[in-house]
Amino acid sequence: MSGERKRIGFFEKYLSLWVALCIAVGIAIGHLAGDSIQVVSDLEIFRVNLPVAILIWFMIYPMMLQVDFSSIRNVGKRPKGLILTLVVNWLIKPFTMAFFAWVFFSKVYAAIISPEEAGEYIAGAILLGAAPCTAMVFVWSYLTDGDPNYTLVQVSVNDLIILVAFVPIVGLLLGITNITIPYETLVTSVVIFVVVPLVAGVLTQKILINRKGKDWFRQDFLPGLKPVSIGALLITLILLFAFQGQNILNNPLIILLVAIPLVIQTYFIFFIAWFGGRKLKLPHAVCSPAAMIGASNFFELAVAVAIALFGLQSPAALVTVVGVLVEVPVMLSLVSLANRWKY
Repeated sequence: MSGERKRIGFFEKYLSLWVALCIAVGIAIGHLAGDSIQVVSDLEIFRVNLPVAILIWFMIYPMMLQVDFSSIRNVGKRPKGLILTLVVNWLIKPFTMAFFAWVFFSKVYAAIISPEEAGEYIAGAILLGAAPCTAMVFVWSYLTDGDPNYTLVQVSVNDLIILVAFVPIVGLLLGITNITIPYETLVTSVVIFVVVPLVAGVLTQKILINRKGKDWFRQDFLPGLKPVSIGALLITLILLFAFQGQNILNNPLIILLVAIPLVIQTYFIFFIAWFGGRKLKLPHAVCSPAAMIGASNFFELAVAVAIALFGLQSPAALVTVVGVLVEVPVMLSLVSLANRWKY
């Protein structure tokens, strides 16, 4: 097994290509549809767009099915890797993301982005930074020979913490950046896009494992849901960029400008987690997933909350979508780095 060459799945490997194609299709639809696209964007309840909410739910639900909270019972035997993950994800990452976003959107881009727009771009970056990865990290862990059971523990604990920490951290950082946020909308978004799919995932997992067995659930049921999750993501991106189309055509450089601080943040957090793990003398199989979790984002949640808080056509929503675009190629480069530095 040690000589087996590990491969990323077809859809995951070319996710950036699919995202880029969806961007092009979405922008074209938005341009051709003109004001008529507003009919779809007005389908809202409590500031949550219904078509997008349904699609995002289909993205997140399959990820929650992978979480095994029973594995948390054994975490006390090797706590250092989990402590590193929690410190990086909740005490460092949200604040460095807010800092890089503030530097670029408020200072570096001040001549081309208005203060009002800068505030929303910063808000979108904060939403990305406050949501650690819960799904793709299993792919990154596998590609770097990470310990799958320990990775599951790290992800499971992060999912639990999201339930209680995401809202306060986002509220704190958005308050620092002088963005007025409706807390009821933020809490509602977390309930809709985290709590409900998490509960549904746990119940579905228990029912199906009891009826069909764990092997069937892992080998047949979960892989069958993968196209559903990715398909929902791609359709969501088409809608988002259809609503953003005219803004992007008017300012085509905005995607590049948004990508720069996100990429810097990703590498910065990876290095902090990686060298922190080396300092703690963690084995490579634990250190690598810890660094990957810190570097990547739960962009599905960030997209959902950005839409709910600021709207489909907002700069905040655009930042979270660009986060999807840049994450896969950047994370693949970090996978290569982690394998080259294997110890």
